Amino acid sequence: MVVKIVIMGVAGCGKSSLAKALAQVENCTLIEGDDFHSPASREKMARGIALTDADRASWLTLLADELEKSGQRVVMTCSALKRAYRDRLRQSAPDLQFAFLEITREEAQRRVIARTATHFFNAGLVDNQFETLESPVGEPGVIRLDATASPAVLQVQVSHWLRESAVNHLTEWRTV
Repeated sequence: MVVKIVIMGVAGCGKSSLAKALAQVENCTLIEGDDFHSPASREKMARGIALTDADRASWLTLLADELEKSGQRVVMTCSALKRAYRDRLRQSAPDLQFAFLEITREEAQRRVIARTATHFFNAGLVDNQFETLESPVGEPGVIRLDATASPAVLQVQVSHWLRESAVNHLTEWRTV
């Protein structure tokens, strides 16, 4: 089964936790999107300065390149806040799927504050994340998840959805 999925959502929603669990269970390569931010972008975010589309363009190109060379089984984390960002990634992997971790502004803020000592992202940027977010709900190949569920529960939900998607895709292919 081919698995190419981006775990997406605003800062603090649990992208990395779910991606690690999913990659382990599904035996996939894990690509942590934060590792591909430039030092300048990391510095901006640490200082509480929101990234622009221009700042994100080279980052998205790097992530798209990683998707192209990653093989058939990959789990990637990426905020993918705008439809244009998701479409950029889809250009590199046309059957790319997205797991959208939906969370409230208050819970995201609480989580980002709690990890201040271990993550570069400034809690002052959470509001900007919500302002930038264009919900992917309704786009093809997207599952919406409650980010307050445990990573283990979310992993089971995504694994089940991936298998259902693969069966449905195979059934569609066979009937053509």
